[in-house]
Amino acid sequence: MGRALRFILALVAGLALLAWGTTAIVTRITRGWFEKDLRLRAQAAVRSAKPELFAHWHTTQEGALRETLLGLVRDERVIGAAACRDTYTLLAGTPNYPSELSCQRIGRRIGTALDAGGDTAWDSVIALPDGNVQVTAVAMRKEAGAPGFVLLVRDMNFIERRESMTRRFLWVAFALLGVAASVTTVVAARASWRGWSDELRRLLKGETPRPEFLPFLRDVRDLVDRLASERETDGLGGLWTPQRLKNTLSRYLHGERVVIVANREPYVHERAADGTLTALHPASGLVTALEPVMRACSGVWVAHGSGSADREAADEHGRLRVPPGEESYVLRRLWLSPEEERGYYYGFANEGLWPLCHIAHTRPVFRKADWKHYQVVNHKFADAVCAEVDSDDPIVLVQDYHFALLPRLIRERLPHATVLTFWHIPWPNSERFGICPWRDELLAGMLGSSILGFHTQFHCNNFVDTIDRFLEARIDRDQGAVIHQRRWTLVRPYPISIEWPNTWAKAAPPPAECRAGVFAELGLAPDALLGVGVDRLDYTKGIEERLLTVERLLEIDPSLRGRFTFVELAAPSRTIIPEYQALSETVERVAARINERFGSDGYRPVIVLCGHHEPPKIFRYYRAANLCYVSSLHDGMNLVAKEFVAAREDERGVLVLSHFTGAARELPEALVVNPYDIEEAANALATALSMSADEQRDRMRAMRTFVAEFNVYRWAGRMLVDAARLRRRERLTGRLGASWLNGGGLP
Repeated sequence: MGRALRFILALVAGLALLAWGTTAIVTRITRGWFEKDLRLRAQAAVRSAKPELFAHWHTTQEGALRETLLGLVRDERVIGAAACRDTYTLLAGTPNYPSELSCQRIGRRIGTALDAGGDTAWDSVIALPDGNVQVTAVAMRKEAGAPGFVLLVRDMNFIERRESMTRRFLWVAFALLGVAASVTTVVAARASWRGWSDELRRLLKGETPRPEFLPFLRDVRDLVDRLASERETDGLGGLWTPQRLKNTLSRYLHGERVVIVANREPYVHERAADGTLTALHPASGLVTALEPVMRACSGVWVAHGSGSADREAADEHGRLRVPPGEESYVLRRLWLSPEEERGYYYGFANEGLWPLCHIAHTRPVFRKADWKHYQVVNHKFADAVCAEVDSDDPIVLVQDYHFALLPRLIRERLPHATVLTFWHIPWPNSERFGICPWRDELLAGMLGSSILGFHTQFHCNNFVDTIDRFLEARIDRDQGAVIHQRRWTLVRPYPISIEWPNTWAKAAPPPAECRAGVFAELGLAPDALLGVGVDRLDYTKGIEERLLTVERLLEIDPSLRGRFTFVELAAPSRTIIPEYQALSETVERVAARINERFGSDGYRPVIVLCGHHEPPKIFRYYRAANLCYVSSLHDGMNLVAKEFVAAREDERGVLVLSHFTGAARELPEALVVNPYDIEEAANALATALSMSADEQRDRMRAMRTFVAEFNVYRWAGRMLVDAARLRRRERLTGRLGASWLNGGGLP
């Protein structure tokens, strides 16, 4: 009822504004019509009386001239008439002619306008004490011996009366229209809602719905089936946990291990200065998401061994059990030559595909030599996967843009394998992807997947549109599938997340202790305000825009100078690529300029800590900060935002989040900004720093509830359950895709 009332009030206000504007326009137009009509009538009356006026113009019979003028004032709206010489003196006038409108006064106003004689007329509306009148002057011809002019004065009050009546009529008409429109709209809405409710009742009773409700029914059934399947995995429902994920794997996969393929390894071994072997955690959102899954479900992680001491830590086959001290899964490392790493990783993957998929204004570079290395490395990883599987129908999770060819290579060697490919970065529109010279080969390679996952439905739609434009394939948009060479690939959104409860958040000191320690390290006063950013040094992360936002904040709010410090924890990335080298120099230069401009007496508004930062340190900064700013110019999900939320068990702190991240769709309680709009982002930082504790708690509590519910175990569980159902259906049909080609359903 409240919504209907708001609608009616808005409708009435709109109609009132329309009525006011219409009334003003109608009044202006009708007044113009009335004035023109009176002028024409006056000219016609004088023209018909001219012969008599000429006859008596110079006679001494003033009464005869007055009688002629009286003949002109028979109309009740004509107040009076007068005959004037060209010397502006009165010849004769009617009894009621207004004395204020003397021949001399009117003559001075019209000047030489009537010197031409003939039927030339002049008229004007003049205000008198009793109201407005219209004065019309008509010239008498000099050649007829009657130089001068005749004046007719008409009452204008009747026009105002008519205008008043018109305004009242219009207001009443619009009021009736508003009532009718409101009643009609409310009745129609009620009838539609009743029809919708009746149809829902029919659906709940199992009756056949009308055809237009079938898509809705299919979506509801899919949602119900999905929720039911999640609840059935352990019989408890609730939050997804490592144990629930293990139960899911035991139920659907019968304890089989999963093979994950990713370029980046979860642990990198380096030789420390004292000669000890150290395992480091790489700065990677992919590792952040997948490593807890592997700890929960076991299996094999196949990756490129990039650490300087990786060979020493692994056996002769590149295998070792991780994590250190827990050893819950196997890490299989592959070794690449410097030429292969340069061409496959730095070249084709990160100078070609990375800028191609990110709208961050960096031109993609494609070289044939890099493409050849990309093909060779994808074949190497296919060999490693086939060597690690323990059945002819394994489940393989292929991760990211480094391995677009790998799904089809695995499919060719293991026809019954269930291959899940997850694309961790955005998928561009079809026109942009068409830039790649080997687009068809990449798309065909990805369609070797059984299931192809993206962060958002928008990226799924872009991928399907790209297939539709460049490959001969059938698109089943209803079921979210692509059929290529008689093989089905499901295209699904699986928004990735982090583990919950978060291991590093649980291990971190209390927020007060973290704040005291971090402030001591940075030399900040106890009442200082701290902002934090955590990123790889990548041009898609908007780090330069972030620092410019801090600069603008200090410009618009001088009270923050000396109090607010922003710390950027930056991890060097792809440092041999020129664009990344230039970015590092730009960040240092901008930070130095801001510090020179606003710094004083040891105070630095911007602190850039460039180097490798282990999770314990990062989470200490999360807990110490008043705000975290994620300013990505284009991102698939961005797990830094979710890590900051997970770190704030005290329900304090504010997340300022770029709306070009997938996380912005899931965390609307953050302050969502356009990072390109420096003014808007600076105002958001100011809002974050002045936000009350109650509002911080409400926003953070809502975000923590979401991240807890939609955590990485749920992400992995959904994909693996879909894969298990797909594999079970394939086993029942006896040949891949037979049931779908004959009209069967999809998971």
